Amino acid sequence: MRSSFTALDALVLAVYLAGTTALGMWLGRHQRNARDYFVAGQRVPWWAILFSVVATETSALTFISIPGVAYIGNFTFLQVATGYLLGRIVVAFTLLPRYYEGELVTAYALLERRFGVATRRFASIVFMLTRAFADSVRIFATAIPIAIIIGPILPAAAVQPTAILLLGILTLIYTFYGGMRAVIWTDVVQTLVYVGGGVAAVVLLSQGVPGGWGEIFTRAGDADKLRLFDFYLGFDRPHTLLAGLLGGAFLSMASHGADQIIVQRLLAASRLGDARRALIGSGIAVIAQFALFLTIGIGLWVFYIGREFATPDAIFPTFVVEVMPPGLTGLIVAAIVAAAMSTLSSSINSLAAAATHDIWLPLTRGDAASPQTFRIARRLSLAWGVVLLAASLLYREQGTPVVILALSIASFTYGAMLGPFFLGILWRRAVQRDVLTGMVTGLIVMSLVVFARNLRPLAPAFDAQLAVLGSIAWPWYVLIGTTVTVVVGLLSSLTHGAPQAREESRQ
Repeated sequence: MRSSFTALDALVLAVYLAGTTALGMWLGRHQRNARDYFVAGQRVPWWAILFSVVATETSALTFISIPGVAYIGNFTFLQVATGYLLGRIVVAFTLLPRYYEGELVTAYALLERRFGVATRRFASIVFMLTRAFADSVRIFATAIPIAIIIGPILPAAAVQPTAILLLGILTLIYTFYGGMRAVIWTDVVQTLVYVGGGVAAVVLLSQGVPGGWGEIFTRAGDADKLRLFDFYLGFDRPHTLLAGLLGGAFLSMASHGADQIIVQRLLAASRLGDARRALIGSGIAVIAQFALFLTIGIGLWVFYIGREFATPDAIFPTFVVEVMPPGLTGLIVAAIVAAAMSTLSSSINSLAAAATHDIWLPLTRGDAASPQTFRIARRLSLAWGVVLLAASLLYREQGTPVVILALSIASFTYGAMLGPFFLGILWRRAVQRDVLTGMVTGLIVMSLVVFARNLRPLAPAFDAQLAVLGSIAWPWYVLIGTTVTVVVGLLSSLTHGAPQAREESRQ
């Protein structure tokens, strides 16, 4: 068993990072305006978008955290992944056609058409805040394997910040010049590399455990780690069949139908049919990918004989550094880092797109195709990169897998973001006042749910109620937030006349 990162590993890592950054800059060389920068001129093939969606949605978090989920649990996380596919199918045949009815760059432009510019701005701001928090967690997660490598040569307090800064600076360079075309095509390469790394881990685990995968599955089965379904009907467990199918579907509807980072990729396709293939195909690919990395997790549990780690997110990176042969270790670590760079760069790009098209252009009444807008887009990309980097330095390692933490943060606001789209499609009576009331109420309710445990000492008279709210598992967050937003918006719409009736009365 090796205990160091060799010179060959370091060379592979350096070449891969330099190559990824150079590729991103080269692919972005023909950009002329903000539309090229944000949606690649809508000339990207569907299969490349599929890979990009998968890489952005999971990337380094899948590689690092999902094995840890199985290590401390079992296969029931796949119930959530199945819900992801169901949610994608709904989005593909409801929201996606509406996005292709016009020349849209952001998801929230659709809300402006239906309700007004205030709704667009509010939804975009909620997206930007959510994405900034969630992706700062992703940067932190990806810094874990880097920290494991450079730990022996730096003071303990400097390891994690140095890893985060190294990752962030390279990503800022990559993002500033690359644009969406570069992000998507480097995603294709990086997805193949880190999935290949997962396959390599499966092979090495079969060699590292006497009896191979037959023995691994036998021992894991005896410990109930191969369980796939949990039929528990309560709301306090995250990986149950009901929470997975319903909660996972609503989470996927929000992340792939109302979150700019994914919608922006789908808008890079030349036509609706291609976007649908990319979206639904990505759901199938994600299930397969989760299955692969959960399988690695149970293999690691047998390999390490259930050994305890400081954090579940350190389990697989430790295996990569200690067990994988020289050269392959460097490639796998590079894949983890590069996958995170792709997620981070696309996040920065989507945040800049939202800030440019939803905030800056409406306020200044500028021209989206002008050179000035292109310059503003790049400056906003740089600013968002700095914000994400600074926020990631605030996190500290903990017992919760980082993938769960990131999903919990996103789920917190997703309901208030998805609700307006449902109101716009299903309830013609709703106007801007109604949808904004629903969104604000949804955010307040979800704040109570998410922070209920922290509020218990401050409100002892409501301890029992807060205890119930605090026990709700994260997959239910989007469903609850969406329901509250829609119901409040619907009730608010009943306090005034129908929009058409009011227009006729003015005439």
